[in-house]
Amino acid sequence: MTVDNEIVVNDKKFWNKMRDYGKRAGRKTAYYSLLLFYTAKSPGVPKSTKLIIVGALSYLIFPIDLIPDFIPVIGLADDATVVAAAVFKVVSHIDDSIKNKASQKVTKLLGEDIK
Repeated sequence: MTVDNEIVVNDKKFWNKMRDYGKRAGRKTAYYSLLLFYTAKSPGVPKSTKLIIVGALSYLIFPIDLIPDFIPVIGLADDATVVAAAVFKVVSHIDDSIKNKASQKVTKLLGEDIK
């Protein structure tokens, strides 16, 4: 994913992380991560908002965390916290189209409806 060709988050790494992460972190956290991903891809979203999103998603896919992911329960807490904080910051840019894309993708990745 790029933000005006200046900041790059590797899409392949993101999708690989989402498959694994979604199963371990839970459907809601995966859904919120996808909300961020699709919001960043939206052309009408300001660059400053995209920078917040790219920062959060980069932290998500970065192999070194403050709390390593392999530690049961709390290992994914830092990732979920970063994602939740970013969603809170950019929620005004998340429309129904983005919600639908995220819901469909999380269902495709994890198998069941988000609800």
